[in-house]
Amino acid sequence: MLPWFDVPDPNSRELDELAKRFHLHELQIEDCRHRPQRAKTEEYPGYIFSVLKRLLCTQQKGEEFDLTFRDIDVFLGRDFIITVHEGDSDLIDRVRKRVEESAQQRVDRVLYLLVDTIVDEYQPVIDALAEETADIEAEVLENPDPAMLRRIFRLKRKLIEFRRTASGMREVVNAMMRREQGLLGDDLDPYFRDIYDHLVRTLDLIETYRDLLTGSLDIYLSAVANRTNEVVKVLTVYGTVALPLIVITGFFGMNLKLPWMDNPHGAWYATGLMALSSALVLWYFRRKGWF
Repeated sequence: MLPWFDVPDPNSRELDELAKRFHLHELQIEDCRHRPQRAKTEEYPGYIFSVLKRLLCTQQKGEEFDLTFRDIDVFLGRDFIITVHEGDSDLIDRVRKRVEESAQQRVDRVLYLLVDTIVDEYQPVIDALAEETADIEAEVLENPDPAMLRRIFRLKRKLIEFRRTASGMREVVNAMMRREQGLLGDDLDPYFRDIYDHLVRTLDLIETYRDLLTGSLDIYLSAVANRTNEVVKVLTVYGTVALPLIVITGFFGMNLKLPWMDNPHGAWYATGLMALSSALVLWYFRRKGWF
């Protein structure tokens, strides 16, 4: 029978009993119970301890998706493997199914299947990030509003968190490929290299989407600046058109002897002069292409 011990509750007595039975270090038991931890691999005499990061993507209808990372702790010895997680895990069930289908009796092979299944879950999230990035690029010019800005920054934060976790997982897989203490068989090297390549590709795509979002942010800022410039231009035109009117009304408002004071049509002459000056200003702007 495969010596695989699965602990769905890190605070259970079962974990303490396994720690005593297989001489697991107390600090690593503490890491299992104080979550979350960073993705890592540590060597101890007779076993290795790894913290793997599972990615959960949740999305409600019509809303943006959220990324959640869950710790799966693994103790791998020569003749045992212990997995520790919180609550029921469909991931563990899927790995068990793969183990049963391949009739595996090697604990290092179980570790490979576990890491491979975790990393495979990253790809659908990458596809979702690519789709949302494309949507932002398509909408940022049409709707450069504060809601779009918040959407860009939220997605950038998700990418930063995803990159940090994927980088940690890459280092974990890299450490496993070095086969410290000979706990992983040499025949698993090509399989772990394949997982490593998947993680490198994931990181490359994350960096690509971050660059695209940075470009979208630049487009957003340019669109907002252009819209502000258009508003300022229109206000400037209105202010310039009103300037002759202010001068003319100021001139005729002086308490002096002025032309048309005694003329019964003087008000109409002054109004016509103001209308003519405004028309000349607008004609000049139109000729220069400013309006």
